[in-house]
Amino acid sequence: MIFDYFQNIAFGQPQFFYLLILIPALVAWKIIKGRSQQAAINVSSVRGLQNISSWKNIFHHTPFVLRLLALTCIIFALARPQTRNDEQLTEGEGVDIILCIDVSGSMTAQDFTPNRMEAAKKVAEDFVDQRVADRIGIVIFSGESFTQCPLTTDHAVLKSQIEQIRNGLLEDGTAIGSGLATSVDRLRTSTAKSKVVILLTDGINNGGLIDPATAREIAKRFNVKVYTIGVGTDGYAPTPVNTPMGIVMQNEKVAIDEKLLTNIAAETGGRYFRAKDNASLKNIYNEIDKLEKSKVQITTFRRFAEKFYPFVFAALLFLFLEVLLRFTVFKKFP
Repeated sequence: MIFDYFQNIAFGQPQFFYLLILIPALVAWKIIKGRSQQAAINVSSVRGLQNISSWKNIFHHTPFVLRLLALTCIIFALARPQTRNDEQLTEGEGVDIILCIDVSGSMTAQDFTPNRMEAAKKVAEDFVDQRVADRIGIVIFSGESFTQCPLTTDHAVLKSQIEQIRNGLLEDGTAIGSGLATSVDRLRTSTAKSKVVILLTDGINNGGLIDPATAREIAKRFNVKVYTIGVGTDGYAPTPVNTPMGIVMQNEKVAIDEKLLTNIAAETGGRYFRAKDNASLKNIYNEIDKLEKSKVQITTFRRFAEKFYPFVFAALLFLFLEVLLRFTVFKKFP
């Protein structure tokens, strides 16, 4: 409990902690003083005095210990323990962004760690954390498309929705046109000056009700910039496949329609990127983050709450106990 308290505490005047050197100094003074006050008495034998002890003898240093504790609490109070609360005021223009993510069966290929889909989810979450002032939404697609999360500034909800993305939610296939069209529809009524779709896929368009060329023209009509990302290594990739014998790993050929993705990006003012591993995928999102900077000003207000009162009360309690014991139980009579 005490450890948790100090985890959230900062000190406004930590230089007062130098006064803690008084504690060992007072202990040393007490020891030296006690030795100098010892009196020598000549007796014939000390055998009868060796076993004389009482609780007063054992605890006779208690008032001094209480005084040290009171002094320690006073020093902590002078150091001004306090908690800090930061509030941010955001002003300016953000960017509306739709993350359009392929969830087809081929996204479970394991040429990324642990697979393409999980790698895509991880970099998407990191990207969301970097875009503090933007509205972001999620569209997923395979044989059809679906809005996983509409545009929102609640990034906690957004990351929760990213975590729930998995293969098998939609009919299998790769409907790039439908995914892009749904993403543009999410941005159609946006009033942001910059509207962006980041479309990530690992395949060739083979389904959906809207062909990619039509979706591209719709994006151009609504001034939506499209960044496209082709995901997959060169050659073949190990992919889990359902068979009558269960799920087995097979090497599947990596087939990405780079010509189509390049055309969509170029026609809408975006760029095409190719990710062949986790590191390159992360770098691509970082580059897009730099290209689409939000014009915002963030003002931080910092407030402090003083927390020295418990130390003051503790010091008063220790001093009260010391005085009480010194003038009652441990009172010295002349």
